[in-house]
Amino acid sequence: MQRFRDSATALSSGQPCDCLPPLRAAAEQLRQKDLRISQLQAELRRPPPAPAQPPEPEALPTIYVVTPTYARLVQKAELVRLSQTLSLVPRLHWLLVEDAESPTPLVSGLLAASGLLFTHLVVLTPKAQRLREGEPGWVHPRGVEQRNKALDWLRGRGGAVGGEKDPPPPGTQGVVYFADDDNTYSRELFEEMRWTRGVSVWPVGLVGGLRFEGPQVQDGRVVGFHTAWEPNRPFPVDMAGFAVALPLLLAKPNAQFDSTAPRGHLESSLLSHLVDPKDLEPRAANCTRVLVWHTRTEKPKMKQEEQLQRQGRGSDPAIEV
Repeated sequence: MQRFRDSATALSSGQPCDCLPPLRAAAEQLRQKDLRISQLQAELRRPPPAPAQPPEPEALPTIYVVTPTYARLVQKAELVRLSQTLSLVPRLHWLLVEDAESPTPLVSGLLAASGLLFTHLVVLTPKAQRLREGEPGWVHPRGVEQRNKALDWLRGRGGAVGGEKDPPPPGTQGVVYFADDDNTYSRELFEEMRWTRGVSVWPVGLVGGLRFEGPQVQDGRVVGFHTAWEPNRPFPVDMAGFAVALPLLLAKPNAQFDSTAPRGHLESSLLSHLVDPKDLEPRAANCTRVLVWHTRTEKPKMKQEEQLQRQGRGSDPAIEV
């Protein structure tokens, strides 16, 4: 402004005026503003970028979910709930293994109606390994024979009674997860495990008498485990707290669950053949998120049903529950 005043004074006094530089500077400022406005208008007219497309389902590794199951009043309710969770997960193959001599109509019908890719397997738990009425669950770990039957099928040893009969072809990329039928699963969990390279791990809620059990992670590596019961076990993790890459399982053909393992060591009996604890892969935000819960359905009280049955007025047995 002072230069403009000086120029005006020079004109009024008849002295030569150097007016061009300030006028040129002001014109350049206006030009730059006009250019910026034009750029902003062009950006507003430009269509938004297309969102990043997720991988095609065929490009995703398959998640093989192994579920042992046995006959009891809540069996169908448990399996319906689980199947509807699994139906939300792309590229998933359900291996449902009955503890029975032969496939039951209940499980066969449920699988056929599920809309899932499935393989139906059957193996009866040996009498010596079965729980007797009233025995606590830790006396004999349940589901050992059934999980091992699924591992046999994955390794090409056959045994399917329904659904997909052929095991994964050589070179298949996938991950194996042992999902009991009475737990509660977030569908996020399955995406966390999908790209497992060896053995991946995460916390499990409502287990071991704690709010959660799970790995302790430092600098992206598992350095310990948050657990109250026998923390010195080789792998103090819950069955729902890990997944194994399919190629690793196939490369270790003798790795399986040991029905004679001490209490709480069933998971370790498999994992000890597959991985060193320092090489575990933490998932779920470095094991700070709980995405699976060790829930249990209360055993229904059938006192009134039993009373009506004694009177010959029990519920119609032809109606499947």
